[in-house]
Amino acid sequence: MKNTIKNLAVVAIIALITFSFTTINGEKKEIKVENSKVIWKGYKVTGSHEGTIALKSGSLTFIEDKLTSGEFTINMSTINSTDLTGEYKGKLEGHLKSDDFFGIEKNPTATLVFNKVKSTGKNSYKVTGDLTIKGITNSITFDFSIYGNKATASIKIDRTKFDVRYGSASFFDDLKDKAIYDEFDLVADLEF
Repeated sequence: MKNTIKNLAVVAIIALITFSFTTINGEKKEIKVENSKVIWKGYKVTGSHEGTIALKSGSLTFIEDKLTSGEFTINMSTINSTDLTGEYKGKLEGHLKSDDFFGIEKNPTATLVFNKVKSTGKNSYKVTGDLTIKGITNSITFDFSIYGNKATASIKIDRTKFDVRYGSASFFDDLKDKAIYDEFDLVADLEF
C-alpha cells in the first residue's frame, strides 16, 4: 500500500513537472493572401483618399478555437489608390511610396505582431500588438473579429509615430487646407 501511494505520488510529480514545462503550441493557420484585402483611408482637410495594400504573408494561432496570436507582413510597394485615375493616381501612389511618406525603397515591408489577445465576446477580441513601419515600432490596440475562416479588423494608426510627418499640422504651421490628418485607417478582411 505504501509503495502504491509512493508510486502514485512520483507519477503525479512527474506529470506536474512535465506539464509545467511543456508549452502548448496551438494551431497556426496561414492567411490566404490572395483572398484577403486590406483597405487604407487617409484624410485631409479638403477630403480623403483611399486604396488597397497587399499582405505579403500572415498567420493566426489558435488554441482550442480561441485566437492566441498572429503576425503579418505587408508589402509596402503595393500601395494603390482606388479613388483616383490617370496622372493623379500615379502622382499620389508615387508620393506615398517616397520618403515623404513610407519610403518603400528602404522599407519594403511593414509588420504587425500580436502581443496580447483578450476575448471580448464569442467571436471578438481586443488585440494589442507591435506595428513596425519605416523601421519604427509602436504598440497599437484594435478590435479583431473572427467568423469561421474569415477575420476582420479596423485599425486607426497615427502616422506621425512612424516618422510619416508630411503635411501634418502637428509639425508644420500654416498648412491651412493642405493639411493631412495624422491618423489613417486600415480595414482588413482576411481569409485563412
